[in-house]
Amino acid sequence: MSSKTPSKTPSKTPSRTPRTPRRSSSGRTPITSEADREQALRDYKVTIEYKHLKQHSPSGVYLIPSLNSLRSFHGVIFLRRGLYTNAIFKFTVELPPEYNDANAWPRIVFSNNVYNPHVNPETGELDVQTAYPNWDPHRHYLVTVLTYLKKIFYMKTFGDNVVANVEARDLSRSDPATYRKNVEKCVKESSRSLTLNDPGCTIKFIEENACHEVLKMKMKDKLRDPATISRGLILDLIKEAKAEGEKKIKEKEVENAELKDNSIETAT
Repeated sequence: MSSKTPSKTPSKTPSRTPRTPRRSSSGRTPITSEADREQALRDYKVTIEYKHLKQHSPSGVYLIPSLNSLRSFHGVIFLRRGLYTNAIFKFTVELPPEYNDANAWPRIVFSNNVYNPHVNPETGELDVQTAYPNWDPHRHYLVTVLTYLKKIFYMKTFGDNVVANVEARDLSRSDPATYRKNVEKCVKESSRSLTLNDPGCTIKFIEENACHEVLKMKMKDKLRDPATISRGLILDLIKEAKAEGEKKIKEKEVENAELKDNSIETAT
């Protein structure tokens, strides 16, 4: 008799639902396409540039990232010498999505009115492309364009290729005295408009109040000898200035209220 091996019924493999890609710890889906990988690399290079910029930024130039975008920045430049002495100009820097590719120029726009042949008087935009006709990501970085931004305020002559503000360029040649007056007016305006902060700006300036004024006077009076300066002394001065400053503020509020009441009575 021949023994027959019992045949086995093949088991059916249950159908599986395709798994969705696992999310990273940050909650984002992994990068799958080549385009996504390239964009992620560009973004990473921006963070590296900014880290480098914090240590190598031109003196007097400060840049802080926006809270809304990796490629938006708010900046300010303090000018300490030259024709624009004491000017404080605020600006924004916008990097296009393809930044870190060839000919992907950063865009810099001043928030203040800047009278300069390299700045468009209507839009406030700095002419970057004239200075760098071919933007090379291997040679040009954020620090490059910020160095150029500072440089334009110390230039004394302007070539025919400077076309952002032709009127200012021509005036600097034909009537230097009037050109200087326009610059001086621009410098004064920059101080007056300093506390006008754009919505969402990460660099904000506020007006000094009475507490600040009192503190400055106390520091000038009490901190003359560096050998006597201590942390405790400075904290005591701050407390005193705060108390005296708040008292002055209240007195000023009462005075303003009285003046308002008097003006109402006079009107009636």
